[in-house]
Amino acid sequence: MTNLRPLHLILAVIALVAIALPLVVTHLVPQVRQPTGIASTLPAKRVVTAKELPPVEPVEYAAIAPADARSINAKVPFITGPVPPARPFRFVGGAEDFARATDCLAAAVYYEAGDDAVGQRPVAQVVLNRLRHPAFPKTVCGVVFQGSERSTGCQFTFTCDGALARIPSPAAWSRARDVATRALRGEVEKKVGWATHYHTDWVVPYWSSSLDKIAEVNTHLFFRWTGWWGTAPAFNRIPQPGELPIGKLAMLSPAHRMGAALADADAAIVEATPFFGRTPLPLASDQNTFLTMLNPAQADTYAGMALAACANRERCKFMGWTEPDGMAFTMPLNPDQMNAMSFSYIRDRQSGLERTLWNCTEFKQRTPCMKRFAIRATPAPVAAEAPAELDGVRRKAAEAPVGNMTGVE
Repeated sequence: MTNLRPLHLILAVIALVAIALPLVVTHLVPQVRQPTGIASTLPAKRVVTAKELPPVEPVEYAAIAPADARSINAKVPFITGPVPPARPFRFVGGAEDFARATDCLAAAVYYEAGDDAVGQRPVAQVVLNRLRHPAFPKTVCGVVFQGSERSTGCQFTFTCDGALARIPSPAAWSRARDVATRALRGEVEKKVGWATHYHTDWVVPYWSSSLDKIAEVNTHLFFRWTGWWGTAPAFNRIPQPGELPIGKLAMLSPAHRMGAALADADAAIVEATPFFGRTPLPLASDQNTFLTMLNPAQADTYAGMALAACANRERCKFMGWTEPDGMAFTMPLNPDQMNAMSFSYIRDRQSGLERTLWNCTEFKQRTPCMKRFAIRATPAPVAAEAPAELDGVRRKAAEAPVGNMTGVE
């Protein structure tokens, strides 16, 4: 037995080394640290029932390096089901509302996607999708600037991170406004469907893992809510007029100039004056043209409104509609918009032209009347000709025609 003791001692030492060595190695060898906020810690998908409104989460990103974020985002699969396109958007409101909505949407597409129409169009679609969803504000500017009064919590980061101090070039701003105008007039970016969320591929928002990933455009990934809230029937809210001026856009947009002070003034006017009675703003693309909604019960005020709007302009066009569905928001007008027009005032002092014209089908006791236009399914090309004559307007035999001043272009 005595001869076995050294052997037992050796075996005991070996056993101790076998147990201790992994512990020592574990403490001495640097551990591979997983990035904070890895996908396993992000919220799992949760289908919100149709009986409850899905929450609108503030923008909050996991603390992940861009390379890690791209890796995580790439591993999230796109859905395999259909991605039906959104319905064409129909704007509700007057020319003043349209001007403000256009510039809010233009700011969103420019600051979120840069000077790139391919990237801007899906951003515009997301904004309009949100506008029609009951979980979000009821106006374009309300959607874009939701939460911007706080340093955190804004839905679009450019509205609260100081990016608006970087003014785009006039050409870039014009291109962004064109994308916005087309979207507000019904152009649809089909690829992103009913997406309500997006983010760049180098960040991981905490909400991204709980939504359906449906599309990728450039570096942006687009998502929709899971379940019923991501389907077309959920986007059933009719947008509301009343786009308030945004002080942060004052440097970019005449329609938003004076910001909060203008908003207070507008609020006071609204209390005392019907919406349709306010003097409209001119088109951003033509400061001598006014397109507006009119109250059919206030026909006696139309001429005064036109004169107030045109003020001292040498040339001016003031055109109004009493039916929102027929109203135009940009020029030129199509035949349907011409026929739906209720009233127009045209002025060209250089040629001595100044006329008020009426839709005499709607206002039977007023003259002179606008000419009605036949609607052709496929208009044939025609040679250049003088502008169509208007009922009630006489032209001097030697007078040169005044281009684009008919009031029913």
